[in-house]
Amino acid sequence: MSPWLLHLYCLYINNLILTIAFGDLSDDQEDITSFALSCDDEMLVTASRALLLKQWDWRQANCTRSWRAIHTVPVASMTFDSTSTLLATGGCDGTIKLWDVVKQYCTHNLKGSSGVVHLVQFHPNTDLLQLFSSSLDCGIRIWDLRSSQCVSVLQSHYSAVTSLSFSPDGNTMVSSGRDKICTVWDLKTRKAKRTVPVYEAVEGVVILPGSTDLTEIGVKSKDLHFITAGSKGVLRVWEASTARCVYTQTLPSTLPSASEEDENDNPRSLTYLFHLPASARLATVTAEHNILLYQLPALTTQQQFVGYSDEVLDVKFLGKGDSHIVVATNSCQLKVFELLTNSCQILYGHTDTVLTLDVFKKGSLFASCAKDRSVRVWHMDSDSGQVRCVAQGSGHTNAVGSIACSRMKASFVATGSQDCTVKVWDLPADCSAEGGIRQLTARATEKAHDKDVNSVAVSPNDKLLASGSQDRTAKLWSLTGEGTVGLLGVFRGHRRGVWAVCFSPVDQVLATTSADGTAKLWSLQDFSCLKTFEGHDASVLKVIFVSRGTQLLTSGSDGLVKLWTIKTNECVKTLDAHQDKVWGLHASRKDDKMVTGSADSNITVWSDVTEIEMAEEQAKQEDQILKQQELSNLLHGKKYLKALGLAISLDQPHTVLTVIKAIREGENSSELLEKTLLKLRQDQKESLLRYCVVWNTNARNCLNAQAVLQVLLTHLPPEELLQYQGARSHLEGLIPYTERHMQRIGRLLQASMFLNYMWQKMRVAGAPSR
Repeated sequence: MSPWLLHLYCLYINNLILTIAFGDLSDDQEDITSFALSCDDEMLVTASRALLLKQWDWRQANCTRSWRAIHTVPVASMTFDSTSTLLATGGCDGTIKLWDVVKQYCTHNLKGSSGVVHLVQFHPNTDLLQLFSSSLDCGIRIWDLRSSQCVSVLQSHYSAVTSLSFSPDGNTMVSSGRDKICTVWDLKTRKAKRTVPVYEAVEGVVILPGSTDLTEIGVKSKDLHFITAGSKGVLRVWEASTARCVYTQTLPSTLPSASEEDENDNPRSLTYLFHLPASARLATVTAEHNILLYQLPALTTQQQFVGYSDEVLDVKFLGKGDSHIVVATNSCQLKVFELLTNSCQILYGHTDTVLTLDVFKKGSLFASCAKDRSVRVWHMDSDSGQVRCVAQGSGHTNAVGSIACSRMKASFVATGSQDCTVKVWDLPADCSAEGGIRQLTARATEKAHDKDVNSVAVSPNDKLLASGSQDRTAKLWSLTGEGTVGLLGVFRGHRRGVWAVCFSPVDQVLATTSADGTAKLWSLQDFSCLKTFEGHDASVLKVIFVSRGTQLLTSGSDGLVKLWTIKTNECVKTLDAHQDKVWGLHASRKDDKMVTGSADSNITVWSDVTEIEMAEEQAKQEDQILKQQELSNLLHGKKYLKALGLAISLDQPHTVLTVIKAIREGENSSELLEKTLLKLRQDQKESLLRYCVVWNTNARNCLNAQAVLQVLLTHLPPEELLQYQGARSHLEGLIPYTERHMQRIGRLLQASMFLNYMWQKMRVAGAPSR
């Protein structure tokens, strides 16, 4: 991590190092096992399973140097010293190598550790030339780099040592371990000053700077304080002299604390802790691969990045101007991303996998449903962007797999469940975040289908409800009755289960998609099928109307998103950006963007470029018209050189042929043609030679082609001609047709000579002889 936090570096198992600002660095040979960034932000070094060390220019994503690591097994840890000239690598073979990265050679080979060396760290005071390391024996070894000897082994921990932190003066060190203790060491005497029981497996420890006012997090004295991160998933501040916890980070109100039993499997447990002194921030990494940034002195959350999304089940635009997206992944948490910065909020509340989402018209309220049989309504604050749960309801007897919000105003939500029922829930009048979490009550419940309800949709006027089911039917319901949902009709025609239903925003039609690979359009008047759209190779999972109801967007299990024009039944565009089922599909309120989410863990935001492409095409046509007019003027003024150059730049062989014909029809045509062609640039001559190959295939144009070839072959040396792009293939293409033309001219000459001979020998009958 950059000390100023301008960039983040993350290790992925598929041999990528990602820098959030610049892209990724890929090692195609083997998985990367460890990496380190120099303190001056200039060098990034990676170690791979192929036992290679690679030095990267990460700004250009180029590998500038690679060398053998000398270790007999992969490198487990590495670090730079504060001068960015020495690199230490700890191997799984129990050895530590030190490298001079400037002069490019190995300076030390330190032996004596038992097992994997999982931690190496230089003493901050470079004059001491000391290296600290830890391996499977749970001791902390101090190496004197002048003598290459281990001068001391600090014994205190009974489990793996996970982190070391040094005081600013370099005389005190705090070590943390998974044995639920932290030890404060006096480095002058190399003895433990105090053992602090922290009651959790600690993965990271940082000594807090004494020069900063940190009273907001319990630091009331000048004594040594340090902060820990571990299996409980919270940051805690400890006073070293009293071994007392003076501050514990508070979790969100919807987030229960981890118990002793589930600490080992706690998804919120912290696995790394970094201090960024230049920007007074702390960075933590969770077991779910999320990166959180906290600002000192109050430990306020600044940003959060999600490292892995798992299977994306649904995604929707959210917020004023569609500035955010809310994502349901294969987990019980919701993720809200700010599109501009990629920063993420994680929303806790559901206790099982969230299946689908829907957003109310204004974009600040949205609803979610999950396998835990519950429905939740969330509110986003328009100023801060913070999201809170404002209402929840439960009543279904099985997983709730579909949800739809009222369209006109935030008055109700409709849900469909695997218990084959549809419920309509009334929303409280005030859905602001101040009033706490309110309880939703179902105003109507209806046994809707014989199998799972896969999708529900509310009409634009809030009077109709559509449902689609695994029983291969879609149904239309009336919402105008008090406390009831009335059946109006059934849409039958799909051969497999119906995955999605959607009302048109402008017409009285309903769109449905099915596992039979089709999308259908139905009339709300007589429930008949109006159109069928076929093109997907597998189940069609989602459908939405775009372009003011004139087009459909569908997504399928084949990973494709297709755009259909309803009037012509034609698929006008196929978008291929996913490798697995596309479960999420949503358009922005302005209809200028859409977002897709897939089981391949990718979320893609698309922009509508129709107007841009039309403007570009119109500008191109206007430019062509202007150039055509200019060409006509040049031909009329007999400015053949400029006309020929313009025709070649337009890449119009027929127009070039017209110019050649115009030159050959004038006086002194041979001299004029020769003079004009020889003044062309080399790239223009290359194009002319390419055109001649095409002209030469036609008997009507072969004379013009041969005239051009005569000039080129006569005045250009063979060496220059062969340097032209594709010259050899062009000349090979000219030979057979030229021979054919010569044979035809030969036969014509013979026939004309025979005709002339016959004419000379013919006499008019009865004419006197001379």
